[in-house]
Amino acid sequence: MALNIKKASKNSSGDARTRLLDPSVLGTLSNLELVAKMVVEGFVIGLHRSPKFGFSQEFVEYRQYADGDDPRYIDWNVYARSDRTVIKRFLGETNSHLMLLLDTSASMGYGSGGVSKLQYGKYLGASLAYLASRQHDAVGVMLFDDDVKEYRPPASKAGSMQGVIHSLDKAEASEGTDINRPMSRFREHIKKRGLVAVISDFYCDAEELLENIRPLAMNGQDVILFHLLDNDELSPDIKQSTLYEDMETGDAIEVDPVFMQKAYREKIRRHIAAIEESANGIRADHILLNTNEPLDKALHNYLTFREKRG
Repeated sequence: MALNIKKASKNSSGDARTRLLDPSVLGTLSNLELVAKMVVEGFVIGLHRSPKFGFSQEFVEYRQYADGDDPRYIDWNVYARSDRTVIKRFLGETNSHLMLLLDTSASMGYGSGGVSKLQYGKYLGASLAYLASRQHDAVGVMLFDDDVKEYRPPASKAGSMQGVIHSLDKAEASEGTDINRPMSRFREHIKKRGLVAVISDFYCDAEELLENIRPLAMNGQDVILFHLLDNDELSPDIKQSTLYEDMETGDAIEVDPVFMQKAYREKIRRHIAAIEESANGIRADHILLNTNEPLDKALHNYLTFREKRG
């Protein structure tokens, strides 16, 4: 059941880099592309320039231009001398693609502080898209709840990243969750192997999720599950009986502090463990994220997972 109560955010400011990654700070910005740039630039500040993470943009060699390549990397000097259309390759370039799957079901609209799970998911998705574009990867996006709301196939042409950002930006939380239909339709669309990042609160049955993710892994997709939960969902702190409403069904139930401190915490712990076990069973990655926390954990895990699979 998705929680539906409000509490003040308790984010701390920290150093300049942390502030650039803090969701409460990002929530003051209205431009999602600017958010993505701030997050990635703030994240990069905290990394050593290392080929391991693909941030060293040292020129390596030329390769023949192919359809879908970004024309910004064409070397026009070579073209003028030889009439050959080539592009520069850089250290860290993978020619891979990233597909973002963002859950826009009603439960994603919950947020106990200033940022809802959906807004956090938008920040994360946009940041991953921007980070992937730095690696010269193709990026696509699918928005889903109980069906596919929007689908953009992976592309690396000029303007494609802005299209992904626009799709993320206009996403709204609505409807219930049915993982079967959207994942089935996604499997019909996606053909090339690459990285699939699912961003969701995963209010679904763990076995059902496994049955829908397993075919992707078996077909060569590398899957990473970003599990977004609000701080009140992870560690509820109530002092008296409170009415909780399911944001997807409208059903309400009254719970007392003893239940929330003991039985509820055990239930959410078991659910998270079940999702993680399902992911491990197919060599997918499961990253639990508290939406009160900065985004650097998510980006570190993305790069680490990418490196392992590369």
